[in-house]
Amino acid sequence: MKLFETINLCKEFQRRTASGSAGVPAVHEVNLTVDEGEFITITGVSGSGKTTLLTLLAGLASPTGGEVLFRGRALTALPDRELSRIRNRDIGFVPQGTGLLGNLTIMDNVRAPQIFAGGNAADSCRAGFLLETVGLADLAQEYPKNLSGGEMRRASIARALFNEPLVLLADEPTSDLDPENTGMVLNLLAEIHRQGTTVIVVTHELGVAACGTRRLSMAHGLLGPFRDAMAPSALETATRNAE
Repeated sequence: MKLFETINLCKEFQRRTASGSAGVPAVHEVNLTVDEGEFITITGVSGSGKTTLLTLLAGLASPTGGEVLFRGRALTALPDRELSRIRNRDIGFVPQGTGLLGNLTIMDNVRAPQIFAGGNAADSCRAGFLLETVGLADLAQEYPKNLSGGEMRRASIARALFNEPLVLLADEPTSDLDPENTGMVLNLLAEIHRQGTTVIVVTHELGVAACGTRRLSMAHGLLGPFRDAMAPSALETATRNAE
């Protein structure tokens, strides 16, 4: 079954110039179909549009052209309440960095999707299970400032999984992590996928891209088949070899 479908999807930002303002395309004419159960990785250098595409899929930004369909329904046509419900229940989003709230414990950060929606005592059981799953059960009552970068990243993944979403969207989930923590995060994403959750990851790291069952690349707002966009050009290689 189709989970996402984008139709000529575009997103343009306005930038001030000496003569006024100009539109800067971040996502341009993207047509993408995502089936349930896929693990898709999208690579691209900084500024290629991959983060913007992810926020459009999550319903966190509105397109300036085209459409995002989620299970056949156009996100822009939904009432605010219904769109909020989908973002809270069906789409798990892991932002670049962590997005954890510094004034909440790790347990309450994981429970945040239901705390703000009016949760109950059973929520702590679900949060505890997820923290154990990501290897953070002993840090449940700590605050984000006391965790390492890798621990905070895993906590943000646990939070995104709290409502058992149909899809997990992760923006650079291993950026700035050491090899050990990168491996833990990637193993966690692979296990989430094995359990049936659709996973979409945007990354600039080719090692992360290799984890996907379908790999795509993005450049200048355009989405296409995977290519090693970060590899050195033949000219760069020849220059280094000549030095």
